[in-house]
Amino acid sequence: MENIYIITGHYGSGKTNICVNMALNLSTLESAKVAVIDLDTVNPYFRTADFKKLFEDSGIQLISSVYANSNLDTPAITFGVESVIKDVDYLLIDVGGDDTGAYALGQFSEMLSNYSDVLKMLYVVNAYRYMTKTPNEAISLMKEIETASRLKHTGIINNSNLGDETTIQVVEKSKPFAEEISKLSGLPIYTTTYPIGSKGLVDSTNHYFVKRYVKNVWED
Repeated sequence: MENIYIITGHYGSGKTNICVNMALNLSTLESAKVAVIDLDTVNPYFRTADFKKLFEDSGIQLISSVYANSNLDTPAITFGVESVIKDVDYLLIDVGGDDTGAYALGQFSEMLSNYSDVLKMLYVVNAYRYMTKTPNEAISLMKEIETASRLKHTGIINNSNLGDETTIQVVEKSKPFAEEISKLSGLPIYTTTYPIGSKGLVDSTNHYFVKRYVKNVWED
């Protein structure tokens, strides 16, 4: 298991929800110190900063922009990322949903490159998002994020879902989409997510169960 995870993807792909799930799961490991850096400055309605209380209750350190959840939201991070890395066992970085959001990550690219042996940069895809409905569209966005961040992805997370309507069949139907992205990009599929509690999976080896923490603003 790597120590640093950078989670990217188009807004609506579910990357923040994955980041929340991963942080909570890692925090259950014995004596594990976990930190989350929120660099998602693109869409203020889906933010790891919204989960401050949940993280505090699980002993997770949350670092976000001083303007998080305000109408002055900017990628203003005033801390040393390397000092955070050295102080925790696991670091997760939630990156904005397009190349604009990735520029915030780019300011740390040179330093993060020094940790390439323990770093995973994972691109989250959702076959049911209207902006990335084809593999080529998804790869185009992925390359924009890489150019802006000056970092390369190492794997793909297939997080294809329809919110609360997600079933095993919905996920299974999306696999050819993710596999084509993997083929065209040369990147492995790191994992495929399923709603927590799913049973009877076709592939019981490469999956990750997630709870839906991030919801639309009109949902409870």
